[in-house]
Amino acid sequence: MHGLELVVVLGAALLCAGIVARRVRVAPPILLLLCGIALGFLPALREVHLPPEAMLLLFLPALLYWESITTSLREIRNNLRVIVLASTLLVIATAAAVAAVAHALGLPWGPAWVLGAALAPTDATAVGVLARSLPRRTVTTLRAESLVNDGTALVVYGLAVGITVGEESFGALHVSGLFLLSYGGGALAGVLVAWLVTQTRRRLDDPLQENVLILLTPFSAFLLAEVVGASGVLAVVVCGLIMSQTGPRVGRADSRQLTTAFWTLATYLLNGALFVLVGLEVQSAIRGLTSTDLTRGLFAVAVVSAVVIGVRFAWLFTMPYVIRALDRRPQQRLRRVGPRGRIVNGVAGFRGAVSLAAALAVPATLASGEPFPGRDLIVFVTAGVIAVTLLQALVLPAVVRWARLPLDTSVEEEQRLAQTEATGAALAALPEVAAELGTDPDVVDRTRREYEEHLHLVHRDLDDDDEPATRHEEQYAALRLALLGRKRATVVALRDQQRIDDIVLRRYQARLDIEEVRLSRSEPVE
Repeated sequence: MHGLELVVVLGAALLCAGIVARRVRVAPPILLLLCGIALGFLPALREVHLPPEAMLLLFLPALLYWESITTSLREIRNNLRVIVLASTLLVIATAAAVAAVAHALGLPWGPAWVLGAALAPTDATAVGVLARSLPRRTVTTLRAESLVNDGTALVVYGLAVGITVGEESFGALHVSGLFLLSYGGGALAGVLVAWLVTQTRRRLDDPLQENVLILLTPFSAFLLAEVVGASGVLAVVVCGLIMSQTGPRVGRADSRQLTTAFWTLATYLLNGALFVLVGLEVQSAIRGLTSTDLTRGLFAVAVVSAVVIGVRFAWLFTMPYVIRALDRRPQQRLRRVGPRGRIVNGVAGFRGAVSLAAALAVPATLASGEPFPGRDLIVFVTAGVIAVTLLQALVLPAVVRWARLPLDTSVEEEQRLAQTEATGAALAALPEVAAELGTDPDVVDRTRREYEEHLHLVHRDLDDDDEPATRHEEQYAALRLALLGRKRATVVALRDQQRIDDIVLRRYQARLDIEEVRLSRSEPVE
């Protein structure tokens, strides 16, 4: 199939799945996965495959960077021990358990470890899309775990493939060196690229040039790490976390608006395309299964899926008690998660495109020229386990309701704090700034009234009984929005009458759009 036709098919699938998802209240990735499986029945699409290089070198850096730059570094610090343990020991334990089961099902130890390493990491993009409705701490822990565990899994994967092919040797010193290079080199590469990007952004004053630099950032970090043999995944994550802290200090307002708009759309398209392509690969994996029959393949998928899910639940219900026995500090007790919360965490252990890319990247032959043992079964089982874990998203809302997790209002409370402190600081600085700028007194008075009104509205949000103020604000926003509609219709009519040019229309409409977006948000009018 030609590239243009594939683009149209993927775009149509994204659009239809998004529309249907809103009506049936099913997560869009599930519908996209099923859509990909259904599209695999079309003869023209049977030769479409997800190139492992495209996933690891194109999709992965962009998606991981946006996930890391939009997560909470504070929550990562607060839950660092849990995240580190889940990103390392849990990955190795999962890989070992899957390898043992796969060997019992007939795979040699080398390919069995390859399968285990491919299925060990949770998927950052799947977690980010499917678990975003969970409380902030749970989402941050899941996202951070899935951001880092790829690095551990890919080291185990590379070692397993190398030993099976005949290009690597197993030794404690060698394995320790690989992990040290992967994590240490990846972190250093991320720090270096983040520093260079920060220094460069300070010297740019064009939003387009700044966004080109931002677009290059994750790929540069990934490339630098790969050149030295380190973890490109960890480099991108470290770089993104650093930029999440330095970006607000060096970025311009127009650059940030352009960045948010671009990356929101880009990651939506990349995520959606990945889920469709994963569905297509499920079809391809079924057709490519030749070393065993379909019944045995499906049995292997069921058993390995149970192991992957079971190991995660076993970890969640053993490791917390080990930590509690070793650390009895009061702050540790405050951060404990109950059994129901851990069940939610277990159900949210989705696998995704990284696992599939790793399976597809398994070489076809060994160093001796013989076929790689069980390669078709590795791809088939990986695709099947991905589908099974993603389908857990169908029951996740019900599990969340059953868990009765405490309502997380911390974001709203901190947002009110930020608005109150920022507005108060602006009011306090108003006389001094006005004197420096030589502002007229009537302008100063007008500005003071606006800021005081905004501060009043923020305080009003804390008082649920202040219905007149709430009604006043709602009516004010509704009236302004209605008047904006009249203004927009007027300028469009002027353009149609040839009294103003299209360029003038677009510029004026851009100003109206900014005001409409501001009024449409469920926040006090600033």
